[in-house]
Amino acid sequence: MTLALFTARRMACGMVALAAGTAETAFAQDRNRTVVGLAGIHTPAYQGSDKYRTLPFPVIDIKRDRFYANARRGVGWSLVDGDKISVGAGMTFVPGYRRRDAPAGIGRLKNGAGARVSADLRTGMAMISLGATKVVSGGVDGALIDAGLALPLRVSPRLTLVPAVSATWADRTYNNRYFGVTPAQSLASGLPVYRAGGGIKDVSASLGAMYRLNDRVTLGATASLSSLQGDAKDSPIVADPTQPAVFVSAAYRF
Repeated sequence: MTLALFTARRMACGMVALAAGTAETAFAQDRNRTVVGLAGIHTPAYQGSDKYRTLPFPVIDIKRDRFYANARRGVGWSLVDGDKISVGAGMTFVPGYRRRDAPAGIGRLKNGAGARVSADLRTGMAMISLGATKVVSGGVDGALIDAGLALPLRVSPRLTLVPAVSATWADRTYNNRYFGVTPAQSLASGLPVYRAGGGIKDVSASLGAMYRLNDRVTLGATASLSSLQGDAKDSPIVADPTQPAVFVSAAYRF
C-alpha cells in the first residue's frame, strides 16, 4: 500500500498513488487478485497550485503470480514475492501539468513515464514502502525516491482505518524541470528566473477509511494533506505549498 506515495501531485502521482493505495489494502492479502473500480478525486491542478480539479480516476489493482499493475507501484514484475517482503521493478506514470493550470507564460509540462523499483515490508501491524523512480520520457526529467509508513487499524470486521505518512526526495534535475523558471519563461510570465536544487520535495499525511460491503465490493475514502519543502516550496510557480486532497472510490474484486 501507500503512499508514495505515495503517493506522489494529486494530480501528482504522489497523492493519487497514496489515495489509490487505500483500495489496494482491502485485498492486500490475496496472492492473486483482480480489483477494478472508479474513484473521484479532488486535487490541486499541480503541486503548489492554488487551483483544484475534480475528476474521475480508475482504480486498478491486478496481481497474477509475480506480475502486478496498480496506481502506486505501476506495472511490473516482483523480484521478491514473500508474505513479509515484496520487491518489484517496472514502469510508472510521471505527471506533468497542463498549460491552462500553470501560471501564464510557464507553459505545459508533458506527462511521462519512469522506471521504478519498489519494496514493501510488513512488520507487525505496520506497512513500510520504499520506491525509486528514474524518469525516462515526457517533459519531466530526473529521479525521485519515496518512503511511506501506514498502520491499518481494523475497527470492525468490515471497517478499516489507515493513517499514513510519506515523504518524497527529488534530485536537482527533477525539481528544476518541475518547479524551475527558465529565462524564456521569466520573460513570458513576469516571474523571476529560478533554478531549484535537490532535496526533500514534500511530506504528506493521510487518513483512509475502507468499508467492505461484502467479499467483493469495498468502498473507500481518503483525505490527505501534502506540504512542499525546500527549493520546491520556494519556487515562484508555487502559490500554496500546503495542499489538501480528497479521494473516494468503489472497487470490485473479480
